[in-house]
Amino acid sequence: MSQGKSGTGNWLTTSLLFFLGWVFMYADRTILSPVQGVIREEFLLSNAEVGLITSVFFIMYTAVQIPSGLLGDRFGRTKIILFGFMVFGAATALTHFASSFLMLILIRILAGFGEGFYYGPEYAISSDSTPPKYRALGYAIINNGQAVGITLGLIGSSYISFGLDLGWRVTFMAYAIPTFIVGILIYMFVKTGTHAKKVEHAKTKAGSVASIGEILGNRQLATIFFIAFCNVYGFFVMVTWLPLYLADVRHIPLSETGMIASLVAWTSVPAALFIGRLSDKIGKRKPFLLILIPVAIASIVSLVLVQEWDLLIAALVAYGLFGKLACDPIILTLISDAAPKDKLSSVYGIYNCIAMLGAILSPYITGWLRDSTNTWNSGFYFAAGMLAVGWLAAWTLRKENPVPA
Repeated sequence: MSQGKSGTGNWLTTSLLFFLGWVFMYADRTILSPVQGVIREEFLLSNAEVGLITSVFFIMYTAVQIPSGLLGDRFGRTKIILFGFMVFGAATALTHFASSFLMLILIRILAGFGEGFYYGPEYAISSDSTPPKYRALGYAIINNGQAVGITLGLIGSSYISFGLDLGWRVTFMAYAIPTFIVGILIYMFVKTGTHAKKVEHAKTKAGSVASIGEILGNRQLATIFFIAFCNVYGFFVMVTWLPLYLADVRHIPLSETGMIASLVAWTSVPAALFIGRLSDKIGKRKPFLLILIPVAIASIVSLVLVQEWDLLIAALVAYGLFGKLACDPIILTLISDAAPKDKLSSVYGIYNCIAMLGAILSPYITGWLRDSTNTWNSGFYFAAGMLAVGWLAAWTLRKENPVPA
């Protein structure tokens, strides 16, 4: 009972602060996308090399997921989050000074290292603090920070770099300062939750390397992790390459690509909130995945097939309404329902490590497919195929228990 009372009082504040955390996490990740063409020309890069800038970020980000989850369970989740924000805020500022392709690569690796300390501890605190009847809604609020961050990154980068003609470096410095502030606010005002405190005092085996095998041996969790990998692959094809695709293939001015690409993000905000709350009320999660993923597949395929401008916009909106950001609250709640409560930070760290393999692979593979086939279509078709495999895996998820009122 104590957890529920604590969660009822604190879960919304916690969700809103974590929402802000994701805003600047995703703004940092996406301010690069609208200016990839300029960076490609400045450093004389191939499309595969441009994709590598994002891939190395996610290689380091993914490598930190499991250690950060273990450290969060062992030493304190908000401390780990604060450390990560200070590192990635510094890396965001340093990107302004990148004078070579190698320097840019190294700075993005540092940014990935810092951002890697957020996911596992953050969702563990949220899961522990939020009553089950509000859990999917709480995740939807938090995850909408990703959508807002994508929008802020894409539009801000396009506007500052091309609209104001200040160049691509200035945006990174402008976004670094609020990043530091948000990290400090989370450390000061987020409470770790009743159950987390009990675990910490009990000094359980949570946070030990031995717990990894137990987590990966859970078939339900392993299936969810794989579905998330497929979902993330398709999502980062869209986030990384959509602005350049719109410029190269659809001949949209660079100053406008960020705004158009951001349709995917901001249309997902009401969808995620509605789907999360509906899922909480119905008490089911799996049926939502079986409906959402096929529509996301159709929207990606439609993106490259349609010629009419109105249909292109409709495809982008459809992916926003039914794609990865709309699925996330469902996936995160499935994990919370299946995970051992004393290992939540570790579970979310392992989950994000596996899911983010899709973010590592998709930028480089899509760039390579573009260079090899001389068309962007191949990369988007491959992303749709990955989502189809994830949809088949979703059918194997076990029957769910009713959500407590």
